[in-house]
Amino acid sequence: QVQLAESGGGLVQPGGSLRLSCAASRGTFGTNVMAWFRQFPGKQRDLVASISSNGNTNYVDSVKGRFTISRDNSENTVYLQMNSLKPEDTAVYYCNRLHWPYYGWGQGTQVTVSS
Repeated sequence: QVQLAESGGGLVQPGGSLRLSCAASRGTFGTNVMAWFRQFPGKQRDLVASISSNGNTNYVDSVKGRFTISRDNSENTVYLQMNSLKPEDTAVYYCNRLHWPYYGWGQGTQVTVSS
């Protein structure tokens, strides 16, 4: 079973940037569409962006033009480049398959945007 490990979060000022990484172990992403999700306190996880195995991407409107999802199939890693960060981007970020059945969820990485 694929295990996921997210990293790269932290505290950043509004307007700043972060690059998140999601590495798979004990397996590969294969041809699965992979995605980044985020979870606000007390809320369910929401989709942020997705990427197919051949690089087709989709974003929710709130992050279009600011976030870029990418993947390295040879390294079984998915990235999320986040620019022009806003306080409302503060959340725990997770990666997983876009569609059910999901891999086991990783621990996520906390992103805090605050001055």
